[in-house]
Amino acid sequence: MSIADKYFKEEANELLTNGFNDKDYPVRPVWIDYDAEGNEVRTPAHTIKVFGALRRYDLSKEFPILTLRTQPFKTAVKEVIWMWCKKSNITAELGAHIWDSWTLPDGTIGKTYGYQLAQKYDLPEGDNLDQVEALIYNLKHNPMNRRMIVTMWNPRDLKEMNKTLMPCVYETIWDVADGRLNCTLIQRSGDTLAAAASGGFDTIEYALLVHMIAQVCGLKVGYLNHYVNNLHIYDRHIDAIKEVLQNPEYDAPTFWINPDIKNLEDFTIDDFRLDNYKSTKYEGKIPVAV
Repeated sequence: MSIADKYFKEEANELLTNGFNDKDYPVRPVWIDYDAEGNEVRTPAHTIKVFGALRRYDLSKEFPILTLRTQPFKTAVKEVIWMWCKKSNITAELGAHIWDSWTLPDGTIGKTYGYQLAQKYDLPEGDNLDQVEALIYNLKHNPMNRRMIVTMWNPRDLKEMNKTLMPCVYETIWDVADGRLNCTLIQRSGDTLAAAASGGFDTIEYALLVHMIAQVCGLKVGYLNHYVNNLHIYDRHIDAIKEVLQNPEYDAPTFWINPDIKNLEDFTIDDFRLDNYKSTKYEGKIPVAV
């Protein structure tokens, strides 16, 4: 069993057994349905939740990806490159359709995610730098710095983000010890089935990112701590979660990254590979709350 599968089973069972059900409270997310006449019907999307899920992955030992349910590895690669290398919020530049439901008339997802990473500041590391440039500077020149934080939660711009798309994964804190790069990922809210599962889409992206930044800074990979403040299962996902829990478990696959890439912006989708990734594809339809 992979470490991602272990954490997933523990968390899913905890949610199903002891999770708090918000059915008696007003909630923001909705299911979009249609009546017999084709009129849109919006139904509150309630969840069961737990407060504070923390996973710790040793990236030097295995790549954390779920095998209980097949994960879209290549799409995760595309998104991490889109956000952290291109620093883009333009959905046409992503090469995938995961943000189509949230795309605004200007073709962006608002002032969120990659937009925030692209903003320039006058920072202690130098004037007119963005947060990613400052992080890489510190990792190369001042690795004992305890202020290596990258945040996408900018209160000034919250009103100009798509109102349903204020960043869920919003902050990373970086550390170097014994030549190894460690990262703490902070996520305010996470959907267990769609993205925030242990070994799910969000974990995959930031495991990739640690490998990428470690390589361009001449470091080895260390630990990825992934903290989800509100980990939940949507009411319409409960049966799917129960089905996934019955799937067989496999060993973690072998991860490969192109060793020739030395600059973060030079990575492409072809510079990453998973070998011997065995998993079970979920054949049902997973509704998306908006």
